[in-house]
Amino acid sequence: MATIHHPIPVVLTIAGSDSGGGAGIQADLKTFAFHCVHGTSALTCVTAQNTVGVTQVVGLSPEMVSAQIQAVVSDIGVGAVKTGMLLNQEIINAVVTQIQDRSLSPLVVDPVMVSRAGVQLIDDQAILALKDSLVPLATLITPNRYEAEILAHQNIHTLEDMIEAAQKIYRLGSKAVLVKGGGMTGGLRGVDVWFDGSQPQILQLQAIDTPNTHGTGCTLSAAIAANLALGKPLHRAVQDAKQYVTEALRYSLAIGRGQGPVGHFFPLL
Repeated sequence: MATIHHPIPVVLTIAGSDSGGGAGIQADLKTFAFHCVHGTSALTCVTAQNTVGVTQVVGLSPEMVSAQIQAVVSDIGVGAVKTGMLLNQEIINAVVTQIQDRSLSPLVVDPVMVSRAGVQLIDDQAILALKDSLVPLATLITPNRYEAEILAHQNIHTLEDMIEAAQKIYRLGSKAVLVKGGGMTGGLRGVDVWFDGSQPQILQLQAIDTPNTHGTGCTLSAAIAANLALGKPLHRAVQDAKQYVTEALRYSLAIGRGQGPVGHFFPLL
């Protein structure tokens, strides 16, 4: 019997490697596989990390990052792209050049600048490059609370603050903004604000009480990109991705001595 080849959507993640397997490239590829899209990758850096923390980070050269993107796009092609940890200004500039020269879209930008705990992960020059060069190319940007504070130049403590920040970030050029509430406290934990230039919307699902939330942001942006590659409208792609992450949190993995990851393959658990 002849083999039947079915076309499959392809998604590219441009991000860092997490040796613990809970975030970064590893989380993205697991998320793509769950959504039945083919995942490709361009690594920006390699980290030595586990559930307790990060012990070392080594960045790849901008030339190598560009070469990976070129290799994938020139042969396989991509139906959607997401970015995660881009590490430094030089890598960000290289990624921006590739996105522009190759008209890569739709683009989901997870602006990995500050952890959910509020720790800054990249330097000020990289933040400026991301804000000025990458964000205007985005179909959607998904900042957490602290990243939104940097991008909007304001403190965020209330729902009204989140809405105001989303509107300010939208003016940076992204087609839509999702300010995530995972770093908020009390009743705002897990409440997200969506803004696409019209009326702000509050997106909220059941809050899952678990300490094992490593990789949540990477997983959400990867799921959105996968849904876009599958042809879903942006708002629906976001809603479906939030539902996926909620279930992955419900089945999060209590592994290691620290903060475990979400359960990307929860139907199998």
